[in-house]
Amino acid sequence: MTRLHVSFGGALLLLTLVAWAARPIAAAPRLPEPTVDDAPKKGSATVVVAGGCFWGIEEVFQHVRGVTDAVSGYSGGSARNADYELVSTGTTGHAESVKITYDTSQVTLGTLLRIFFSVGHDPTQLNRQGPDVGSQYRTAIFYSGERQQQIARAYVDQLTADKAFHNKIVTQIVPLTTFYPAEAYHQDFAKKNPSHRYILNYDKPKVDDLRREFPQLYR
Repeated sequence: MTRLHVSFGGALLLLTLVAWAARPIAAAPRLPEPTVDDAPKKGSATVVVAGGCFWGIEEVFQHVRGVTDAVSGYSGGSARNADYELVSTGTTGHAESVKITYDTSQVTLGTLLRIFFSVGHDPTQLNRQGPDVGSQYRTAIFYSGERQQQIARAYVDQLTADKAFHNKIVTQIVPLTTFYPAEAYHQDFAKKNPSHRYILNYDKPKVDDLRREFPQLYR
């Protein structure tokens, strides 16, 4: 999430944020169900995704039926430690990410990715989401195991072939190497701060889209 600092160019940054806040909220795209996916089965699994500020991604998946936990954190970099101030410099290689734990008898990875691409974020924005700019806000799927990689790659290929988006999908599909949980004050941030301006402008609309587009999965 972008912070405002008193510095050269701060006025321009402020105007940019105001402009983004004034932009009309685009309707979530209606994406197809994945053609490659696992059948529901008893068990539990995790996947880590990144798509801008982790507050919103975490909040979306906390409302998905079958998700048992969603934790904000940092993934994808070579740095051997991570915290918010360090990752915000954009020099660690880490991205703000969310580790999703889910009941595989209730929801599949393919369905989670469909939600991720349709209401979680815009997968065509390179190194940014909304007002947040930098590689730490990139779009990525950090897979664990060959099957997760197959499902993720197949869905991106499917969406590309279907021309589901006007612009190219830039989501990275890369192996998960590390996941560092974020600081305690970042966990459940949207739930604890529903009136925060950032949450109202950028994250609540995602949850509203989830409720509207996936009513059978919303909780």
